[in-house]
Amino acid sequence: MEGVKNVKKTNLNARFVFIQPPSLTELARRLRARNTDSESAIATRLETAEKELEYAQTGAHDKLIVNDDFDTAYQELEQFIFAE
Repeated sequence: MEGVKNVKKTNLNARFVFIQPPSLTELARRLRARNTDSESAIATRLETAEKELEYAQTGAHDKLIVNDDFDTAYQELEQFIFAE
């Protein structure tokens, strides 16, 4: 989120894509399934994700991709990257 804001202040002519989870519930499930973070770290990550998801809905990005199916999300990303 902060990176997008900072790059938008430049003349880089960047395009912005946001890859989001299907829901915060699904994101929580995925983070817990990894079994790599403490519950407090997961809570912090979910709070941050909620803010980032809200920011993504403001139109700051050129493309939003919902990562509910890896192959489909990858295909959308690839199309976005190589679009003319």
